[in-house]
Amino acid sequence: MMSYRLPDVNRHSTVDERVAPCIELTMHAIDRITYVSTHRRESLLRYFTISLILICGSVTRAADKPNLLFLFADDQAYHTIHAMGNDEIRTPNLDRLFKRGTSFTHAHNQGGWNGAICIASRTMLNTGLYLWHAHAVDTKLKTEWVPQKRLWAQQLSSAGYQTFFSGKWHVKADADSVFEVARNVRGGMPNQTAAGYNRPISRDDDAWKPWDRSFEGFWKGGKHWSEVLGDDGVEYMNIAARDERPFFMYLAFNAPHDPRQSPKEFVDMYPADRIAVPASFLPEYPYDIGSNRIRDEKLAPFPRTQFAVQVNRQEYYAIITHMDQQIGRILDALEETGQAENTWIIFTADHGLGCGNHGLLGKQNMFDHSMRVPFAVVGPGVEADRRIGMRIYLQDAMATTLELAGATIPDHVEFNSLLPFLESGSEQVTGTVYGGYTETQRSVTVDHEKLVLYPKINVSLLFDLNEDPDERRDLSSRDGSHARKKVLFREFLTQQKVVGDRLNVTNAFPELAAP
Repeated sequence: MMSYRLPDVNRHSTVDERVAPCIELTMHAIDRITYVSTHRRESLLRYFTISLILICGSVTRAADKPNLLFLFADDQAYHTIHAMGNDEIRTPNLDRLFKRGTSFTHAHNQGGWNGAICIASRTMLNTGLYLWHAHAVDTKLKTEWVPQKRLWAQQLSSAGYQTFFSGKWHVKADADSVFEVARNVRGGMPNQTAAGYNRPISRDDDAWKPWDRSFEGFWKGGKHWSEVLGDDGVEYMNIAARDERPFFMYLAFNAPHDPRQSPKEFVDMYPADRIAVPASFLPEYPYDIGSNRIRDEKLAPFPRTQFAVQVNRQEYYAIITHMDQQIGRILDALEETGQAENTWIIFTADHGLGCGNHGLLGKQNMFDHSMRVPFAVVGPGVEADRRIGMRIYLQDAMATTLELAGATIPDHVEFNSLLPFLESGSEQVTGTVYGGYTETQRSVTVDHEKLVLYPKINVSLLFDLNEDPDERRDLSSRDGSHARKKVLFREFLTQQKVVGDRLNVTNAFPELAAP
């Protein structure tokens, strides 16, 4: 969709093709008034532009606004899409999305303030606030933000959208009070059992099976949670088709979070012995980073074995492929109800996952496998099968949809709309992103260089992501590395201020902080 920027009406305003001819006529009329000063002419243009937007908006059916479909996975790393280069995994329906639209290949999460990275990621997404600013309002969402209608879905509701939700919420506000329709609202994860941890101990260890319903988890309630979400998505499409209002659907899978359960036929697609062991495999991560023995890491035995990692990745791929099937059902329903042509789709995940990389199973670390996520945008006029390398945050989805909806993006929203970059972005990997986890880990990535900081143990690591995308070789001992680390450290201090991070890291790294 082509858009026309207004002259400073507000920092996020856009006008679509319906209003553009009105603006051109207005500009022509003002230009005819030769005695008006330049400043006064700009003021008149602003006044008439805003008036025309309001007039055009009042006579245009709300249904002319695009529908917005947000598909959200849990714990899905960036490298788990077949169409994006993973030949091991089968994701035919996600492949449809990535081939039909444009993907941002370097989408990041900023991190988390506790082991439940999901909470931080989703709070940022729904408030529009950066990590530590989101943490500051985390306990105020229910009592202040919801009554003030400040959350993402509430902003879209105010813009005339019917709003739907199903699946994993994990935000400290009631989904029923945020969305017009909310069903099957889930917590952080399905219930685990003791048998789901510290496995497999050996090749003969088959006590826990992903398809065994007696362990409940995703099977609790009688039907796999991903299938329930698929059912809700299909039904929502039929409900939306009967309403003149545009829709916003926030469909959030608990998959592929553990317990990684799926029907047997999906597990059988991935024989464990054929699953590649990650290049960054380690029996155990060598540094104490504050998360080495938390719940996620106890899923597999210590020290890690290659076979245990293969089994964990087998089940990871299987539950992703099963989720992919449900996404296909939702996409089919969108087309069958005749709503696809006017619908924008964003697919992403709340964060990635270690799943055997670097000796880690969880996502509480600064490596790309845990910080980066898949991110695809499909919509009218969006270029097909295109890739943009600019580093973004997955939470940019919020501002993007608000701009698509023609809504004013509130001043408190700190993430950015991606619409300008859909038109101008290139495959070159550029940009700066921040990462943080509790008080134990920090990182900054600038273009292809990455600095990882462990303040509690005074350890810093340097990676060149062009040479070493798997982050296997710390360059700290290379000639010239200290100078590079100092440059990145200064940028990290700048990013700390941006995201509201008050952790004092200069005391831990005086050699990097020195002039």
